Amino acid sequence: MATVNLTIDNIKVSVPEGSTILEAAKSVGITIPTLCAWPEIHHTPGACRVCVTEVEGQRNLVASCVFPVAEGMIVKTTTERVRHARKLNVELLLANHPTDCNVCIRNGSCELQEVAESVGLRSVRFAYPEYKAKKLDQSSPSIVRDSSKCIKCYRCVTVCEEIQTACVLQPSFRGDKVFIGPPFDLPLIETNCTMCGQCVLACPVGALYEKDDTEAVWAALHDPKKHVVVQEAPAIRAALGEDLGMPVGSLVTGKMLTALRRLGFDKVFDTNFTADLTIMEEGSELLQRVKEGGKLPMITSCSPGWIKFCEHFYPDLLDHLSTCKSPQQMMGALIKSYYAEQAGIDPKDIVSVSIMPCTAKKFECQRDEMNDSGYQDVDYVLTTRELARMIRQAGIDFANLPDGDYDNPLGEYTGAGTIFGATGGVMEAALRTVYAIVTGTNLESLDITPVRGLEGVKEAAVEVGPLGKVKVAVAHGLGNARKLMDKIREGKADYAFIEVMCCPGGCVSGGGQPIAPSNEKRITRAAALYKDDGAVQKFRQSHENPSVKRIYEIFLEKPLGHKSHKLLHTKYTKRGTDMPHKKVATSK
Repeated sequence: MATVNLTIDNIKVSVPEGSTILEAAKSVGITIPTLCAWPEIHHTPGACRVCVTEVEGQRNLVASCVFPVAEGMIVKTTTERVRHARKLNVELLLANHPTDCNVCIRNGSCELQEVAESVGLRSVRFAYPEYKAKKLDQSSPSIVRDSSKCIKCYRCVTVCEEIQTACVLQPSFRGDKVFIGPPFDLPLIETNCTMCGQCVLACPVGALYEKDDTEAVWAALHDPKKHVVVQEAPAIRAALGEDLGMPVGSLVTGKMLTALRRLGFDKVFDTNFTADLTIMEEGSELLQRVKEGGKLPMITSCSPGWIKFCEHFYPDLLDHLSTCKSPQQMMGALIKSYYAEQAGIDPKDIVSVSIMPCTAKKFECQRDEMNDSGYQDVDYVLTTRELARMIRQAGIDFANLPDGDYDNPLGEYTGAGTIFGATGGVMEAALRTVYAIVTGTNLESLDITPVRGLEGVKEAAVEVGPLGKVKVAVAHGLGNARKLMDKIREGKADYAFIEVMCCPGGCVSGGGQPIAPSNEKRITRAAALYKDDGAVQKFRQSHENPSVKRIYEIFLEKPLGHKSHKLLHTKYTKRGTDMPHKKVATSK
């Protein structure tokens, strides 16, 4: 690739052709403040004007996030003119922003606060406009929109359109009346929103955030009449420590269990158990479809954001989805049936809580289909961030906690269950077990590396005894899922099995995970899960889980049996869409 030579603040810089000034400055350790530029998106809008710089020969200051470098260019990033413009631009943003920083959900992690500090802003001369009254959209069970805090950076718009291709958030009007939200300012619940929460991760301030259920959970924990049970998704153990001051990718399973007990939960189970159960049910369903001529390719159904996306945009292809519930909902159904029976507790006295990396799980637990235990199977969903807040509120020194253990009978899991949290993990776990069931032997290597990694769409083919070569595909991020679904519509998808995860990187980068995602963090968090699989767990295949074997023996009887079908399987809703989309998505 051709390179361009320029000078930034008297430093000689050589960068690839097509780079921006912002990228060139970063390459030599110069930080230019910005709000709209974000590494996760391809097309920076250049909207905030915080990153302005002075270029010799240019009359006006230029936005460094969109201005391309040129041979021989001379750039100054800290002239008096530049510093004054940046400070004024940030001051104008703050003049149109509420001043409730101390009670804002992003207090301490707000990029607007950070930028104000970086430009040396100490006062705001302009009055907050009276017309900007606080307006909350709390219609969604997953995401809250506070339009009064929106700074029009367009990051949520770009993520929703470019990465997830849902196009729910869009700009309306012009000038200082620009408004970011759904068309016609519809409530989120009335749109095609998948509840994935990638917009929450993109938002630099508190204009978008998860609906907080911590107070409801605290109330349950303080109610002596309630038996409060908790489950945690595999991706939590690779990210919770990060939100509590530990290095990215710290595997904190044991500390997490101790913290949950100190918070007051009566039983601590693991969603990994029902991840193993999902493989038994989903693998059996795949084999049944292959042998009996069922609808192929079969597509995984663990990710509720993906399910809602499919219901909206591909309602004609819903029969390709596995009928399995997600591991969260399987666990919820078992807690209020199997566990209640084993423990001799009336299900009406059980409060079922899950800790998830995903905002869409809050929507999923409230779906009408999710009450096969006779009650709402999962009562409350907390994100990783919400659990971290509860731990801080309780004054728990998380980093120095001793390791705890899970409770039985729903706490035992295998390495196959833990890798569900990374893109490709469900596929890898399924192939391990399907191969063993069909051939009676294990794969030569249980590490199926072609389905790992952050490539947007991955393909693999595995010889499975009498079934021959089984071709599979993996997609993460809804834009990449759209590519595979379009191939199915066109009759060009010759796969037997497809895994789709709603969020880029899979659950390790879900909308409820610690703010400020990046590919580096995704890789590091996923590596922690693969370490748990390969170096920590005694069993690495779902069908080897002793507790899974036992639950079939004494309760569920067999995969795809009558009772397992009632409790562990579901149906979907054709929702349709009247909103536009663009086929521009890729995963960075």
